[in-house]
Amino acid sequence: MSSITIRNLDDELKASLRLRAARHGLSMEQEVRNILQTTLTAETGASHGLSFAQRINQRFKGLGAEALDVPARQAARPLPSFNKP
Repeated sequence: MSSITIRNLDDELKASLRLRAARHGLSMEQEVRNILQTTLTAETGASHGLSFAQRINQRFKGLGAEALDVPARQAARPLPSFNKP
């Protein structure tokens, strides 16, 4: 794993990061890793110009799911009767 050092970080920004990490029950380092991961993952997915559905389709393409039989739907439970006896 690699590490980076961030110099000249604004005191207010560091305090905000510390509070955010505390709210999530994480260390500041883990909070920064989560922020970077979330931000860069979102950018990577958006940079390919694919919609969410297209990305899911690509992920599962080639697994042969199209060939699976889809069972007929059934009622989960009997419908209620609202007629008073």
